[in-house]
Amino acid sequence: MNVRTVALLALFALLAACGRVIPEGGRPSVGTRPQPSFPQTSSPSSRPLTAALIGVRAGPATPGLGFTDDSARAALASFVTSCPRLTRRPDASGLTQPSDWAAACAAAATWPASNAASFFATWFETAQVGDGSTYVTGYFEPEIAGVRTRQPGFDVPVYAVPPDLVRARPGDAPPLPDGRTPLGRYDETGRFVPYWDRAAIEDGALAGKGLEIAWAADPAEFFFLQIQGSGRLRAPDGTVLRIGYGAVNGYDYTGIGTIMASQGLIGTGPGQYPGSMQGILRYIREHPVEGRALMRQNRSYVFIREITGDGPVGALGVPVKGRTTLAADPQFVPLGAPVFLSTDRPEVGGLWVAQDTGGAIKGANRFDSFWGAGAEARRIAGGMSARGRALILLPKGTLARLGAR
Repeated sequence: MNVRTVALLALFALLAACGRVIPEGGRPSVGTRPQPSFPQTSSPSSRPLTAALIGVRAGPATPGLGFTDDSARAALASFVTSCPRLTRRPDASGLTQPSDWAAACAAAATWPASNAASFFATWFETAQVGDGSTYVTGYFEPEIAGVRTRQPGFDVPVYAVPPDLVRARPGDAPPLPDGRTPLGRYDETGRFVPYWDRAAIEDGALAGKGLEIAWAADPAEFFFLQIQGSGRLRAPDGTVLRIGYGAVNGYDYTGIGTIMASQGLIGTGPGQYPGSMQGILRYIREHPVEGRALMRQNRSYVFIREITGDGPVGALGVPVKGRTTLAADPQFVPLGAPVFLSTDRPEVGGLWVAQDTGGAIKGANRFDSFWGAGAEARRIAGGMSARGRALILLPKGTLARLGAR
C-alpha cells in the first residue's frame, strides 16, 4: 500500500465518519437563501435493504474467538446498559425480536465481570452479514474553547434546536425512503421548504432568535465537533460545558476530506496535506477563505443541546463508552448487540457494542469506533482506518429461526 493510499484511508477514517450521533436528516452567498430542493426518493413500494434481506450466515463458535478479558468486561458493562432498549425497541435489521434478548439480558445483570468472556460464549452465536468484510473508522469527544456567554474571542454561536425545524406534514413534501417526511420548515406563506443550510446559518439566518446556548472560539474546531456529534466547551476559567447532538437541519452529510482528495490536496507532495484531522485543520487555517468555503460544502448543520450525566449519549439513548461503543447502521446491526471485530488494526479488534449511529455510517459491516475524550482519543480516532471481518453476536437460537446456513 503506497503512502498516498494510506493517507487517503486515514482521511476517510475521520471525515467519512462521524456524526456519530447524527440521524438522517448546512450556503449561498450573503443575502441569498437556499432554494427549495428535496432529496430523490425511492418509490413507495421499494423496501430498504436490511441484514435479513441481504443474507446472514452462521459464523464460528463463540468460544473459538478468543475474547480478551478487557474487551469482554467493558462490552458486558455496556451490554447491560443497552438491555432496557434491546428488550423493548423494534430491530430495523430484521435479525431479532425484542423477546430474543430477554434471557441473555437477565443473565447479564448478575454475571460476574471477572468471567465476562464466558458470558458471551455461553449466551451468543455469531452471524456474518453479507460477506462479513468490514471497514472501521473512529470518532471521539473533542474539547474546544467555548463559553456560555459571549465575550471577546468567542464569536461562533452554538445553536439549540430551532422550534421551526419540523418534519413536513403528509403531502407537503415527498417522503424519504424510510417512509418519514423530510425535515425542513414552513415559510411565511405556509409552504414547506428545506431548512437553512450551513452557509445561511453562518450568515445569520438564526441570529437574534435567542437560540445561542454557548459561543465557541474557533469555527473550524466547532465544525469538527459537530461532525463528532458531541464534545466539551472549556472556558478560560476552567469550567466545562458538555454538549451533544440535538437535531440536524435535514441535509445529507458531505465529507470535506473527500472533496479535498478529489482536488489533489491530500498526500505527501508539495502543497498537499496529511490525510488526518490535524492535516485538514492545518489546510483550513493556512487558507482561511478556501477553508471556509470548503466547510460550507457540507450543508448539514448539527444543532446542540447541553448534556448532563455520564458521558455523551448515543442513538440508543445510553451513554457511549470509549473503546467499547460502535456506531453502526441499524438496518444491518441490532442497536445494542455485541460485535466482534478482527482487523488489520489490533487496537480496534475484539468485542464492542453497537450503541450509536452516524450520518455517514451506512451499509453492512460499516462501523465507527468511539475512543472517548482527550489527546490520545483524538490521535487514534483521527487516524483510524481498519479493514477486516465483523461478526454480529446474536442470542442463541436466532440463526435457526432465520434459516441461516
